[in-house]
Amino acid sequence: MERADFLIIGGGVAGLSVGAALAPHGKVAVLEAEDAIGHHSSGRSATFSHYGIGNAVVRGLTMHSRAWLLEADGGALARRHPALFVANEEMRPALTALAEDMACHTGSLEEADEPRMRALFPPLRFGSEAIVAGIADPDGLRLDSDAMLQHYARAIRAGGGRVLNGRRAATIRPQWTVEAEAGESFSAPILINAAGAWADQVAALAGVAPIGLKPLRRTIIIVDPPQGADARGWAFVKTAVDDFYILPEGARLAASPVDEIEDDPRDAQPEDYDIALAAWKVEQYTTLSVVRISHRWAGLRTFAADRTPVAGFDASAPGFFWLAGQGGFGLQTAPAMAEAAAALVTGAAWPKALAESGVAVDHLDPARLR
Repeated sequence: MERADFLIIGGGVAGLSVGAALAPHGKVAVLEAEDAIGHHSSGRSATFSHYGIGNAVVRGLTMHSRAWLLEADGGALARRHPALFVANEEMRPALTALAEDMACHTGSLEEADEPRMRALFPPLRFGSEAIVAGIADPDGLRLDSDAMLQHYARAIRAGGGRVLNGRRAATIRPQWTVEAEAGESFSAPILINAAGAWADQVAALAGVAPIGLKPLRRTIIIVDPPQGADARGWAFVKTAVDDFYILPEGARLAASPVDEIEDDPRDAQPEDYDIALAAWKVEQYTTLSVVRISHRWAGLRTFAADRTPVAGFDASAPGFFWLAGQGGFGLQTAPAMAEAAAALVTGAAWPKALAESGVAVDHLDPARLR
């Protein structure tokens, strides 16, 4: 039996970040079911931090995380990269509303006319049936997801904790003992459920009622820019409504139809229809011709019913802590969510900076979902 002060199920960015935040307070053990950390959602993200996603709480968490992301590891985890939000005629009201919501959290927004948008992403398609308006944020952030995961894992180990891959939970017993499928046992007075798409299943294994988390599949394809073009500095582009985004991925471009297909917790794989839809939308919103798709993948983004992340103890199960529902914004909100969760786990005062960012304990409390 290996004993710890904090036992965390899930080695994605949620579990590792809170493990790093708790490392100064006691021994941490992270149990990851797969053979590598971040195998599912954390490793399949678009790796871009921006204010055009989520509700006011998510934007507050994003704002609070920004300074840490820029400063950690001497700036190796994030770099500034422009974002552009576009609209066709039908989306104009949504673009106006989005700009108003974003302006509450960033002062760097600027209206972008057609020449400005072309400068940010040259192959955009303009005209009455295509893009007619845009807003730019030169202060977006491109994140290095692997560097983030490794940073948090090092912090856990430096504090005397362990990150253990290939430890899928087979049984969970209060208060709290986890037996892995291979037969090893781990115990701690506090169990943190950071299992992403599997969080409700982990809760059921522990005898705790689920909170209604919903995994949604999203597809991304990789396509070539025009021959001879250097796309690495092109902006991240997203429609004002959730219909399409595209951004540089090395020397190529990653694009998604922003699909949300209900799915079971599993190793998600892209389906033919979703791949074709992504390619069609590339040609709808840009002048690019999708001759070849060099790579494609899918990942699960898991949400609570109100699309706000969950962090807090379950009232019916002492020592059982939920850290879940971080949807498609887990990387960009991880520093703030880890700080919030660590304060709740240790009983510390709610961080003043989080409150100033508009994030309250009640916003994250799993009790709101019962």
